[in-house]
Amino acid sequence: MKRSDWAMVILIVGVTALASYFIVGALTPNLKANPAKVPTATAIEDNLDSVKPTKKIFNSEAIDPTVEVHIGDHDGDTPFSLRSD
Repeated sequence: MKRSDWAMVILIVGVTALASYFIVGALTPNLKANPAKVPTATAIEDNLDSVKPTKKIFNSEAIDPTVEVHIGDHDGDTPFSLRSD
């Protein structure tokens, strides 16, 4: 390549870089002009003394999933057993 060819390549690369810089700058928003306001979270406490027992949180009429429930009278019959009657 001749010296003038290298000068033309450098000129084209420079113009392209400058144009792309301004195009990207025009397409992306300016973050410093509109700063985001983010609410801060409150600290989580490790005690439940501050929680007031409300009907919304503690329902006294709710079903307790830790209690075993028996429906009907099953006299030791194994359900789904294979019987040869």
